[in-house]
Amino acid sequence: MASSLPAAHHRPDNTAFTQQRLPAWQPLLSAGTVLPLFFGLGAAFVALGLGLHFSSATIRELELDYTGLGHSPCARCANLSRGARRPPGCACQLRFSLDQDFPAPVCLYYQLSHYYQNNRRYSVSRDNQQLSGVAGALRSPSEECRPYQKYSNGTPIAPCGSVANSLFNDTFELYYVLNNGTEAKVPLDKRGISWWTDTNVKFRNPEPINGSLALAFAGTARPPNWPLAAYQLDNGTLNDTGFVNEDFIIWMRTAALPTFRKLYSRIRLGNFTKELPRGNYSLNIAYNYPVLSFGGRKKVILSTLSWMGGKNPFLGITFLVFGSACILTGFVLLAVHIKYQHLNKAD
Repeated sequence: MASSLPAAHHRPDNTAFTQQRLPAWQPLLSAGTVLPLFFGLGAAFVALGLGLHFSSATIRELELDYTGLGHSPCARCANLSRGARRPPGCACQLRFSLDQDFPAPVCLYYQLSHYYQNNRRYSVSRDNQQLSGVAGALRSPSEECRPYQKYSNGTPIAPCGSVANSLFNDTFELYYVLNNGTEAKVPLDKRGISWWTDTNVKFRNPEPINGSLALAFAGTARPPNWPLAAYQLDNGTLNDTGFVNEDFIIWMRTAALPTFRKLYSRIRLGNFTKELPRGNYSLNIAYNYPVLSFGGRKKVILSTLSWMGGKNPFLGITFLVFGSACILTGFVLLAVHIKYQHLNKAD
């Protein structure tokens, strides 16, 4: 009968590691170690949660819905855009007041609701090699971009995909109404509003030809819903147009939830370096982006900042709930320990 033992050359080396003889540390959990851990973690999370909650509460926000429902000033524009893939250009104006100063920098966001950027087919419809300026990818877009990969005549689309094609294109101008009725334009600073890694690493333009970005994009076409080509997105300078345009970069970072806001600009220049003063304002809107066809809503949001960033009450509440649960668990374990500690002494 053959031996069931493995051959000598198949046996593991006779070392502490292969023979599982390494020393192991196994913690001995006791009331003296577990209870301080639960109470310490609970106190730390409650303290952090209170800090986050009160910091979020100090942030000032103003939300303006400009979807165009009911008797809104943007109702006419909304009706023109209803059912249209590329609605005609329309402008509307919202007037509002601030009852307190908003300390700078003040952020201007746009918010979309009932908009599912987290849909898998939508979110993968892009070509990251094309967006990062890889040679050859500009005119050979990925199959993931279908149906916005190429036109019927074979011309490649740049940038390709559903995410790029649905680029948000409403624009805003903010004015401060002076006491004499005249309006002073509030400068909107759109520099540095995207992530540094996106602007400097993930998104790159193709190499310009003879200093011209238009020649680099020759042989490609704009997405169907875009009125302009990629190299015309902004003022034509090489550091803020094409794939490195910051509005475009922010839109391409898809949102995880159906209601999301994206940064449009900051207010921190000119006479508004220190604050956005209380008073009356006028917001001029170029209404280009249709949302009524899928039951969406559009908002403009003015918000101040704190050390934790923008307003986020959920984060503070989460820390408070977790910290309270730790403290409550500690008291339960303490009660159990006091009730049954005599059993341990008897053993």
